Amino acid sequence: MKVISLHKNYVSLIKKVRKGNRKAQHEMFELFSPKMLSVCRQYVKSNDVAEEVMLNGFLKVFTHLDSFKSEGSFEGWIRRIMVNESITYLRSEKKIHFKDEAAIDNSVEHVAYIETALEVNEIQKLMDRLPDGYKTVFVLYAVEGYKHSEIGELLQISESTSKSQLFKARKMLQSLVTNENKISYGTH
Repeated sequence: MKVISLHKNYVSLIKKVRKGNRKAQHEMFELFSPKMLSVCRQYVKSNDVAEEVMLNGFLKVFTHLDSFKSEGSFEGWIRRIMVNESITYLRSEKKIHFKDEAAIDNSVEHVAYIETALEVNEIQKLMDRLPDGYKTVFVLYAVEGYKHSEIGELLQISESTSKSQLFKARKMLQSLVTNENKISYGTH
């Protein structure tokens, strides 16, 4: 495995990719694809579809590389493309549904913390059981760090709908985790 110095070689690598260097494109793909597949998988339930979404995202990375202005993190720029590509896929498949825009008061953040011994892949499976709208808002907020106003803009929903979806996602996840813990510890 080749270790690449973070900032210096990204600049060099980006220049080579911009010139159409296939070897550099492959190197960039190899460097970022594991993390970006993980990003896509957080939104898309199927590993195969997540891989397809990631590949479409990399096509956009390579064709829109000139729009990266070397301001901020290059990995963050790629990650944003993958998030947008995942959301585009969910929209195209009509998998995101936002129901019941009932405003939740500002206590959205007050969902109880549950200690769990679940592994990352088990948590991902539980997240996959969430409705896609809940899951998308949850990942954007809790994993990606988006604000509700940004989520609303990205998903074309109101800020209150984003808050409501997050509240419901957390509540449902809490219930799923509690049930998994009961099963794991043999307490029905």
